[in-house]
Amino acid sequence: MNRYRAAAALGSAFVLLALAGCSGSSPAPAADGSDSPLGKYMSSIWGGDLSEEEQTKKFEQDEKDREELVAQCMTEEGFDYIPATSTGSISFGSGDEWKPDDAEWVAQYGYGMIRYPGQDAQPEPETEYVDPNQDYVESLSESERTAYYEALHGPQPTEEELGEDGSYEWNWETAGCYGWAQHEMEGENPATSEEHKPIMDAINEFYTQTAESTQFAELDAAWSECMADAGQSGFERQQDAQMSMNDKLNEYYENQTEWVEDDPALDELAEEEIALATIDLECREKTDYRAQQQKISYALEEEFIAEHKAELDALKAAVEQGR
Repeated sequence: MNRYRAAAALGSAFVLLALAGCSGSSPAPAADGSDSPLGKYMSSIWGGDLSEEEQTKKFEQDEKDREELVAQCMTEEGFDYIPATSTGSISFGSGDEWKPDDAEWVAQYGYGMIRYPGQDAQPEPETEYVDPNQDYVESLSESERTAYYEALHGPQPTEEELGEDGSYEWNWETAGCYGWAQHEMEGENPATSEEHKPIMDAINEFYTQTAESTQFAELDAAWSECMADAGQSGFERQQDAQMSMNDKLNEYYENQTEWVEDDPALDELAEEEIALATIDLECREKTDYRAQQQKISYALEEEFIAEHKAELDALKAAVEQGR
């Protein structure tokens, strides 16, 4: 077994994992995070400071480089492989259509879980994708074809490796040539390198601690009291309101045995979501929640940056140098 496939098991399909800087329960800074002290660093690290044209160019180049690595690996495995880059385009939305702090928007969409902007828009017809390796794969025998896909993606996960919901833990070492290629690509990214792992771990830990910080307690208590006065009691933190709807929506889908078009039960949940989100917004406005939350969040971020500035600057410089 060569260096490209260090182990066997897991992954019949390649999964591209993207790191997220902050969890959904973390206190949200500004509307777009553009003024967040730490957000400025993260935007630079993950390419958010690039123009849409620059992001598209980078995405296309990364895809080309990844496919060339896959082809290299497949040749080592004894197979022919033509790099299969997409002919489609990637779009980076501005986020301008998302307005969770606007009363009119909330009255129409709530938190945007069930009803959301562009929901009824007709998708553009997709260009049919043609795999440049299709003819070659079809020329293989059944056993050769199985070996080809195992070399490309890794073997199918066993029953023991599958979770109850059919999911499994992806591991690049056992995900074939795609896994190796992705690992090689990540190795070139300072943000995912071992050298800068300590600061990335510190950032993730910071966001976790911020979400649980007691500095938001007084603000959340004022918001919670307002919610209770409006008939929505039981929420200790502002994010608990949205999470309660998230839990109900998950429960709804878990109980569906088949898709029901225009399900009244889902419409009822949507109306409940809008009602709750409307009261939530009113209480945020009464308590000046977003401004106070931002003030606390930014102060915590400034403290973190002061403590880790050398590591953050080194990571930012390494990312920019590699572009």
